[in-house]
Amino acid sequence: MMTSFFNQFMTPTLLGVPLTLMAVAFPLLTLPAPARNWVNNRLATIQTWALLAATKQLLAPISAHGQKWALILLSLMMMLITMNLLGLLPYTFTPTAQLSMNMALAVPLWLATVLVGLRNQPTTSLGHLLPEGTPTLLIPPLIVIETISLVMRPLALGVRLTANLTAGHLLIQLISTAVFSLLTTMPAVAVLMTLVLLLLTLLEIAVAMIQAYVFVLLLALYLQENT
Repeated sequence: MMTSFFNQFMTPTLLGVPLTLMAVAFPLLTLPAPARNWVNNRLATIQTWALLAATKQLLAPISAHGQKWALILLSLMMMLITMNLLGLLPYTFTPTAQLSMNMALAVPLWLATVLVGLRNQPTTSLGHLLPEGTPTLLIPPLIVIETISLVMRPLALGVRLTANLTAGHLLIQLISTAVFSLLTTMPAVAVLMTLVLLLLTLLEIAVAMIQAYVFVLLLALYLQENT
């Protein structure tokens, strides 16, 4: 029976029970447990260092008013990294490979940045729709173009994240299927493709973390324009 490659993006079940909650709860085991010591272990130290480095990179260009979003942006990045990496575990799927979920994250956060700009600095925010020194005849079409560009920002956020994760997972699925097919007829080629598959898996881990960082970084840049 032939199955579709896109079946990997469906919620897996075991004895009729969805495994999504188990998959989402599994990464919580990596969080350090509360202790009386200043430093729990090496894992907690690495996590703290990574969070501080990401916070500095994200909030450096943002004004003091925008830095109130630090907790939201860092929490969003950790959540995206966790869900992006879920698809690389067995019996799980990637929630962020669904466009509906990515749009549900991108649209409210983008709209919040726009509303913050309209509330705090309405003149500057509206001025982004019309560059200074524009000829009179170009004002109406330029306003329409800039408005469309502004509205397309959340769509670009959601589609970018979905497309990168979907493409990587489909490529892994294709190569792994080819390895199983060639294992009996051409074992040397199958071993070579297995090495390629391992390298691609490492690349997919990097892509999962980078795409989460890019998603949050673009939101931080949108916030910078409106604060």
